[in-house]
Parts: sequence; structure tokens; C-alpha cells
Amino acid sequence: MKNIIEKAREIIRIEANAVVKLEAHINEQFANAVEIIFHSKGRVIVSGMGKSGIIGKKIVATLNSTGTPSMFLHPSDAVHGDLGMVRDGDVVICISKSGDTKELLQLVPMFKRVNAKIISLLGNIHSPLAKNSDIVLDCSVEEEACPHDLAPTSSTTAALVMGDALAIVLLEQRNFSAEDFAMFHPGGNLGKRLLLKAEEMMTSGDAVPKVKTTVQLRDAILEMTSKRLGATCVVDEKNILVGIITDGDLRRLLQRTTDVSNLTAEQVMTKNPKTIRKDVLAAVVLQEMEQFNITQIVVVDEQHSPIGMIHLHDLVKAGLGEGS
Repeated sequence: MKNIIEKAREIIRIEANAVVKLEAHINEQFANAVEIIFHSKGRVIVSGMGKSGIIGKKIVATLNSTGTPSMFLHPSDAVHGDLGMVRDGDVVICISKSGDTKELLQLVPMFKRVNAKIISLLGNIHSPLAKNSDIVLDCSVEEEACPHDLAPTSSTTAALVMGDALAIVLLEQRNFSAEDFAMFHPGGNLGKRLLLKAEEMMTSGDAVPKVKTTVQLRDAILEMTSKRLGATCVVDEKNILVGIITDGDLRRLLQRTTDVSNLTAEQVMTKNPKTIRKDVLAAVVLQEMEQFNITQIVVVDEQHSPIGMIHLHDLVKAGLGEGS
């Protein structure tokens, strides 16, 4: 057991060391690569064989989600028709540990023929692929984590991190914001936090619990029970929100007295409840609820009339609350 744990830790140390030393390889070549991609009128085409290809697909995913349109091109598929996806103005990123991957080397003349710039992420900067690239990014490592120095481990990690560095620097060059990121991730929690608005979350129309100030408390309780939001809005004769009655208000009332037969909604309500407008982000609604320790919030219009209500459970179900 001890040997297994120590071996795993050694593997992590080897790969971590490879990543740390990668920092020294960031130079003007890297800056030039960023400039080429940033000013390109086309897309980024990433290509690699085997495990380098798998790393390439991850780099494509990262580039796409951070504002740089990208596609993966498998070298074997390229020579059987897929090369047609590469066009004038595109930038090709080739990934290879040896820099002597024959499937990539045979594509280089085709890339040059369509005037595509070639950026290579290589473990050997003196290789044939390096000599035929416009930009070479040094992803060399001292050793693989594999005890036989065969299975790509440290080298693929280094290539992946170099790809991440390209993607994130490009993100900053494009002033790509969290809101932009959310646009590409509408189904994720970040997308929900940055795109979902109160209007899309609220209960509206006749489903909004609402009573007049003068109604008997028992009728207000019936309204709360039938609408199942744990609260009811209290409005005046002009339908302006003046208060709210919650389950908590009722519990506190019963701790003071059990004689509630003659009470009205106005006598029990909490005045000036927290409200929001329908165009407020759902994430802001959640912050308001957490800050004021409330489980319901009323959505009002310009006249301060209630048009909706949001319960904390609705936000949790949408993936915005704790545990999402």
C-alpha cells in the first residue's frame, strides 16, 4: 500500500515539474503565436495523432468556449477529404512529441499551399516539423511519468497546459467577459447565473398569492395555502404592494396569541417587504435572499404592483442555490 501511494505521488511530482519548467519556454515565439491567431481572419485548426490528438480536441474545446473559433482535424481523415476544411486565413496548430509524426508532415505542404499559418507544439524543437512551422512552441519535458519513458504522460500534460495558456491569453486579448463565456454555456451553472432573469423564474399571473389589506387573516391563510408559495402579497385598493405575510409571520403571531379570528392582513403583514424588478438577474435575486435571510421575494412593476413571486426552492431547482 505504501509503495502504491509513494509511486502515485512521484508521478504527480514528475508531471508537476514538467509544467513548472514549461514557464521558461514562454517567449517571443509564444507572443507571436498569440498575435497570429488573434489577427487571423479564419479559424484555428488543431491536429495531432494518438494521444496528442486527444489533447488537441481538449484544446479545441477550450478555444471555442473562450471566443476563438476552432476545429479538430484528424491527420488520417485529412488525407481522405477532410483537408478541405482548411482555408486561406486559417491557423493550424500541430501537436507532436517527436516532431516527426509522418501523418502531420505529409499535411504540411497542403497547409502551406492554402496559405495557412502553422504553429507547432513540440517536444523536439529541432525536428522536421519544427523546421516547417511558422511558430514553434517548446513543450519538451525531461522525462515521462511512465517508468519506461514510453507512454506520453508529462509530454501530453505540457502540451495541454501550453494550449490552455494560448486560449486564456487570447481570451484576455479579446476582452472576453464572463457574460460572453456564459453565452457559450447556457446550460451550465455559470450560464444560469449570468443569463437567467427573475422574469423567467417567477410565478406570475393568477398564481401569485395576493390579498387586500382589509381581508380577514383566515382568508389570507387560505390564499397562502392554495398558492403554495409560503407567503402572500398584501396590496392596497390601488393594487400597490404594501406588505407580505409569510409562514414565519404566522408562526411568530401564534407565539404571541392564539386569538386571530378578528385580525386583518394589514395587522399581521410585514411592511415594505424586499422586492425586485423582473429584469434583475436570478443570481442577484439569490444574493438578496441570502443577505436578508428570506425565502420569498416579490417581483414588482414600475407602479410597485406585484407581478410575480420567486421562492428560494425555484432558484435551487434551477441550479443556482447551494448544492448546485
